[in-house]
Amino acid sequence: MDKQLQDFNQLTSDTAEYLRSVHGFSTWTIGHYKGGWRIIKEYMVARDISHYRPSIGKKILSARFNNRSIRDLSSTEKQVYNSIVRLSEFQANGKIDLHPLIERRQFHFSGQLGKAISAFIDHKTVNERLSLVRIWGYQRHLHTFFKYCQNHGVRSLSKVDLTFILQFIRQLGSWKGYPIYQMISMLRGFIKYTYDQNLLKVDLSQRIPKYRSVIQAKLPSTYSKEEICRLINSIDRSSSIGKRDYAIILLAARLGLRASDVSRLRFENIDWKASQIKIVQAKTGKELMLPLLADVGNAIINYIRFGRPRSEEGQIFLTERPPYGHFPTSNVVTHIVQRAFRRSGIDTRDRRFGPHALRHSLGFRMLQESTILPVISEVLGHESSESTRYYLRIDLQSMQQCILAVQPVKDGFYMQKGGVFYE
Repeated sequence: MDKQLQDFNQLTSDTAEYLRSVHGFSTWTIGHYKGGWRIIKEYMVARDISHYRPSIGKKILSARFNNRSIRDLSSTEKQVYNSIVRLSEFQANGKIDLHPLIERRQFHFSGQLGKAISAFIDHKTVNERLSLVRIWGYQRHLHTFFKYCQNHGVRSLSKVDLTFILQFIRQLGSWKGYPIYQMISMLRGFIKYTYDQNLLKVDLSQRIPKYRSVIQAKLPSTYSKEEICRLINSIDRSSSIGKRDYAIILLAARLGLRASDVSRLRFENIDWKASQIKIVQAKTGKELMLPLLADVGNAIINYIRFGRPRSEEGQIFLTERPPYGHFPTSNVVTHIVQRAFRRSGIDTRDRRFGPHALRHSLGFRMLQESTILPVISEVLGHESSESTRYYLRIDLQSMQQCILAVQPVKDGFYMQKGGVFYE
């Protein structure tokens, strides 16, 4: 098994180096990929698989995402999907072709304007070490501007003024789905470059308006009271890990604690005599005091007494394998909740299924029970009730209670003298 893990570790190391050196992936992005590769390693170890093959990746994707289209996956799920697919591609071919269409589609620039655009892209490539994907993005967007100039008889930079640029930007608004903010950013950079190179006498880049891309937040994912009970009851508490996971999920589902606060929970945060939990929230830095519900407290005690490894760590929840220590990131809590959802058999299609979904579900149920906003804000640790209003968008039942009955109007009202309908 050690040799097996050495081979797999070497494969992931080689893949990471290829993504870094050839495609210019950042350390941050590769770190997300490694999270997906850890899922593969756990799958192989659990099934005593000696060597990784692309077929293993397909099985993991099928089991994890239920054959959903990549368009239906969340951003986190897409990272896992891409990490597995690209590891399989590298293992099979020794290389990774991120965007086959990039190599096929070429953009041609000509004339004085085209040469300036090409020089700008070369400048960005050399000085910022742009990846192939970023270079293609600059080519694509600036070629759109180049074609617009050609179609309007503009062949040189001397004819490019602020009015012309604004007219170009204005017509972009009619292109459904076009990333206007990217175009404006790259165009502003190009115009600034031409001024720095004395190709334009006036720096027009400062006068190009900024484009604010407003993305409507998605409705939060929620689960019914019955689904939450099913999730909690599905956890096998006979093992040490089960006792830990049970306590963690209760903290998220019954008290609405964030994953960051669960992972950092320490012994001194619990006042057993007063039956309270007192923490400083990792996200807001604000103090939060919550009642230690009986089932939550009993679950924590059960884990501490019969499941928690002996350790001097101040955090209550520890990793499941030696050397036992605190959770390195809050992602561990997220994975615990997601794993429990999968094992419970609850239908999570089109819904997120992490700790935040449990938090949203708690807020939703409190609204359904007519709990006032300040109380919900206090329980969820929001800085103000304005943050809590986010939950109102999903409480259709409560909104229906706000509908006012329309009083009937006598026919004479419409025929009165001076009225709109009076003839």
